This record gives sequence, structure tokens and C-alpha cells, in this order.
Amino acid sequence: MQVAVYGRRLKPEAFKDAAHFFNLLETKGITYVIYGPFQKQLLKDLKLDLKANTFDKKKELTNSIDYVFSLGGDGTILDAISWIGEKEIPIVGINFGRLGFLASISMENIETSLDAIIANKHVIDSLNLIALTTNKKLFGKSSFALNEFTLQRTETSSMITVQTYINGLHLNSYWADGLIVATATGSTGYSLSCGGPVIYPGANNFVITPVAPHNLNVRPMVVPDNVEIKLTVEGRSKRFLTTLDSRNKTIDSSFELTLKKADFQAKLVRLSSSNFVNAIREKLLWGEDLRN
Repeated sequence: MQVAVYGRRLKPEAFKDAAHFFNLLETKGITYVIYGPFQKQLLKDLKLDLKANTFDKKKELTNSIDYVFSLGGDGTILDAISWIGEKEIPIVGINFGRLGFLASISMENIETSLDAIIANKHVIDSLNLIALTTNKKLFGKSSFALNEFTLQRTETSSMITVQTYINGLHLNSYWADGLIVATATGSTGYSLSCGGPVIYPGANNFVITPVAPHNLNVRPMVVPDNVEIKLTVEGRSKRFLTTLDSRNKTIDSSFELTLKKADFQAKLVRLSSSNFVNAIREKLLWGEDLRN
């Protein structure tokens, strides 16, 4: 089995776990390539002189890679997905972060988890992505997201107006600080913190969630993910912020933004013993209030 290892800068408290992880890979005979900048940090901070090839460009992730191991939290997985794109290489999320909806494998269970993956005792979840097209060049080849697209005011500007159309029909003129279009996967992220609903995986929906809307009767709306959502924006400011997961770009009012389901999916490895219902109950601490 050959894998690629992707990571961002680790905090000192994660150094010991990282060293243990690479030791396990070598002990179990798993060959790997490692993301170049991550390898440099491991060499500098952990003194890990890993004898492995590195990759620094998307095209260097070839079809010979069976899995991509993401070391970090959910944000690291989102970065890894932007690298993998349409190649659909399954991602194994090793949780060095805190919340970890996507990075579901903890370091406490890393050895048994690796054994399960080697023995093919796992599930690969296929997650829908949201794709962005524009009338001007913006995000390049990474114009997609697993969690959400957002359109927001810049830091010091007043509220913005987002004209929103679904399949060519005018839905609303959102007067707000911003607008989120989230996938089912992203419904437990930024959208949730802005009052959006939790969408069960596989429900094939998007949720349109306004950020701090001026009108109190404006609420999040769930729509099928086979629709086309078109957005234009205007406001007192000439600059507006767009994001696809953790990536961001600044635009002006001349941009036309079109969102729809991507033609490819993200593949995430999940151990057979884990599931969404248990994860959301534990991560959001449902039922933990002793007054219930």
C-alpha cells in the first residue's frame, strides 16, 4: 500500500503524536510520499529525517496513491481536498485538532485504525462538493469546496445586498453581512453557527444561510443540490470577500457567481464502527446537560 501524507504546521503538543505516526507507517511496511513543506517542518522541529519522496504540486499525486493521510484537523482535510480534486483519492483524517467532524480517527486509536485500513475493514463515504463558476477568473482550478461558499462584506464596510436566483428564478435580495451556501457536510460548520440547520449526510441538499440579515423574517433555506444558484452583490463598498472553504478572494460588483454541485466527489475513509449520529451527538454535546 502506498499513501501520501499531507499536513500543515503542527503545534508543539502534536510533535510526539506525529513521530509515533511515522514510526507506525514504517513498522507496518506502508510506503509513503510526504507534502514538501510539511516534511521540512518535521525535519526542522522534530528532527525527523524521513527517507521519503516529497510532492509539492497536484500533478505529483498520481494514481499509484491508494490513500491520502491528512494530519491535523478538519481544516487540514479541506486543504487536502483542494489538492486532490477530481482524482478522488480517498482521504484518511487523523485528528490532531480539536472538534474533528471530518478528521474522525484519533491518535489514541491510530494503530488499530491503520490495521483496519490495511485489512480493508472500513467504509469510503462519497461527499458532494459545491462548484463555483464566474464570469471572470477567480479561484482557478480549485474552484470547489466541501463545506461552503461564502460571500461577505469586507471588514469595515456596511451591509451588502446579495441578489439570489435559483434556476433563473429570483429568490431574494439578501440585505445582510453576507451569505453562505453550504453542502450537507458543511451544514455543521459556519452555517450552523449562523442559525442554519444540520443536514443529514446523503440528503443531497444545499442550505442558503444569511449572515446577520437585516430583516428578521429572512431565514435559512434548504434546496436540492441539483439546482443552479446565481449570485450578484452590491453595496457601498467596492470590494467584497468570497471564500471556498479556507480559501478566499476579493471581488467587485461586476462578478457573477454561479454555484452548483461539482461533477466529482470527495472520498473520506470512515471506520466501520463510526457514524454521523454518534459523532454529532458527541461533538455537539447533545444530552450532556444534566438538567435534561
